[in-house]
Amino acid sequence: MSSLSLSPDASATVSANAFTRTPTPADLSITPRDRRFGRESKQRRWWMNGDPIATAFYNALSVTFPKGEAMFIEAVKAHREGVPEKLAQEIRAFTIQEVMHTREHVAFNRKVEEAGYDLSELNADVDQVMELINSRPPMVNLLATIVLEHYTAIMAADFLKNPVMLEGADQEWGDLWRWHAIEEIEHKGVAYDTWLHATRDWSAWKRWRAKAVMMLLVTSKFWPKRIKGMKALLKQDGLTGWRVTARIWWFMLGNPGIMRKLAGPWLSWFRPSFHPWEHDDRELINLHDSDYAAARMPMAAE
Repeated sequence: MSSLSLSPDASATVSANAFTRTPTPADLSITPRDRRFGRESKQRRWWMNGDPIATAFYNALSVTFPKGEAMFIEAVKAHREGVPEKLAQEIRAFTIQEVMHTREHVAFNRKVEEAGYDLSELNADVDQVMELINSRPPMVNLLATIVLEHYTAIMAADFLKNPVMLEGADQEWGDLWRWHAIEEIEHKGVAYDTWLHATRDWSAWKRWRAKAVMMLLVTSKFWPKRIKGMKALLKQDGLTGWRVTARIWWFMLGNPGIMRKLAGPWLSWFRPSFHPWEHDDRELINLHDSDYAAARMPMAAE
């Protein structure tokens, strides 16, 4: 039996065909919603249902967003050359969404400071991570981006699917986190599809190994740093000691148990066939999108 060999041109065709079979919905519309939140509001110190633990979780997470999302934008834009036109349009919409997320979390973090919290320790930790990332090659930054975009997408789905996650939040801040969650789900495949295009000449094994290793590396830092940030904020409330640590872990693993609930979606990353849009959860967007209808921006094709 003769062996099958492919010419370089044929190999490129196979790679291109593999990319075009991405499960990103053909009718997906990524629509930035230009909203501003809480500019005139005074933030309660424990704005999340009067719960210092839940408030510390969201506050610590928000501190990472302005610089983190700026990194996502640059990582994707660095690999956009030659992408299909549909993906090029999605990258443009993704960029606008992420710029607005950065703007709103800068404003939110300012409100956290106005509520009396010192964020310098948390900001220094983010700066240290950004310094490390910026010292790496662009492809490593894109790998880190697809991993962190998976984290933000699966957390966003949980925020929208489980109302308890934002139940009792001050209205403006609950609206902010739901708005952010909608757009994270909407653009969850953009960085990944950009990575598929950028690695179109890689073997399936090389792709899987790279993304699996990066997920393990990021995860080894992601949750410990969030818990460290929560403890730093809670210390400023005079909340320390083993009982507070136990309450943090109950929040993470018990009720509402965000780490526990994300275990399945996290593990899905390691399937060789994984793609963010293998699960079409746009119905979660529809649950809340009407609340932001007036903010929707028209995205004309360029």
